[in-house]
Amino acid sequence: MKDATAQAAALLKEHRESIDRLDAILVYTLGERFKHTQAVGRLKAEHNLPPSDPAREARQIERLEDLAQRADLDPEFAKKFLSFIISEVIRHHEKLQE
Repeated sequence: MKDATAQAAALLKEHRESIDRLDAILVYTLGERFKHTQAVGRLKAEHNLPPSDPAREARQIERLEDLAQRADLDPEFAKKFLSFIISEVIRHHEKLQE
């Protein structure tokens, strides 16, 4: 029984280490993404363009739902996640317009 518990503990440790690495990848990826969306926001502000682009946002959500299905990720979760990111980007763009 101790052997099984030790094996389970080792597997748990491996999974958690992988999760920690993936969390770091997500954070750095989001950081990089926001650098680009900030540049887009500055361009929009400089050229008096609207802070949001509903047609592009709809295409992006559709694209992400498709990617989620192919990645075996709940498309509804992916949609909520991207919608949250988009709303943050728009909020930043609106602040740049002020």
